[in-house]
Amino acid sequence: MLGRVLEARHLRVLRAVAASGSFSAAARDLGCTQPAVSQQMKALEASVGTPLLVRSGREMRLTQAGESLVRHAAGILAGLTAAEEEVAAIAGLRAGRVRLVSFPSGSSTLVPTALAALRAAHPGTRVSLEEAEPPRSVEMLREGECDVALAFRYEGAAGAEEWDDLVVRPLLTDRLVALVPERHRLARAAPAGSVAIGELAAEPWIAGCPRCRGQLIEVCASAGFTPRIDFATDDYPAVVGLVGAGLGVAVLPQLAAESVRPRGARMVTLEPAVRREIVALTLPDLAQVPAVAATLEQLARTAGR
Repeated sequence: MLGRVLEARHLRVLRAVAASGSFSAAARDLGCTQPAVSQQMKALEASVGTPLLVRSGREMRLTQAGESLVRHAAGILAGLTAAEEEVAAIAGLRAGRVRLVSFPSGSSTLVPTALAALRAAHPGTRVSLEEAEPPRSVEMLREGECDVALAFRYEGAAGAEEWDDLVVRPLLTDRLVALVPERHRLARAAPAGSVAIGELAAEPWIAGCPRCRGQLIEVCASAGFTPRIDFATDDYPAVVGLVGAGLGVAVLPQLAAESVRPRGARMVTLEPAVRREIVALTLPDLAQVPAVAATLEQLARTAGR
């Protein structure tokens, strides 16, 4: 076993001595002094616990151990150089990988523009995308299955501390809107297309994702009724299609409603307002990685526009 960890600088000096045949010649090649070369060789021999060089006349000759170490040094130093170049590329955003997880309406609205801008600014950075709704997306982040999670939570909802251990980058506030068939009595509600959710109490409902479904039930309960949910689907185009066909009404985040073409349906503003906060999440250590930081920045810029 080696007495100490081998140092790359010592291996480079050993190779120089082996190639030039003397401490003084190696010093000239390396741009340092002869005593410095001698000192580093003594330190290397102390590390390996055996002589590596013997003097033969005016030249230094490698021992068997020295020959073995020089033979392996080439591969070791080449690997270190490659590693240094790769890390430098990642640090300089000439390379890097980011695993992004987003909920569907974020994937169709915020993510495309942000990733296009990221690719234009840093072509060497690669981003993969997977879809998952919170809280699953947040679990994936904590379990190391992604680097950035696009998530949301509703204002006033319990569990605000659930992100306390994460870096939270606020992106935008998204308001819930009602979606009604275009021939519905409230389709042209005044003023400015706003309705109280209680006015929809007797309607059949189409519900969205599980978290949105739970929020719908809470909002309706606060207005004094329980919605009769005839259809439930995680697919926003399906929600819009069912509303457009006159099969019921729905409440969706505005971002989700605007991500699909509401044929046969009309958006109306809900009163009182119900909002959700959309954020990008990452782990504290990952926030220092240049490619992750650049991804968060582009998501924030896209949301700001």
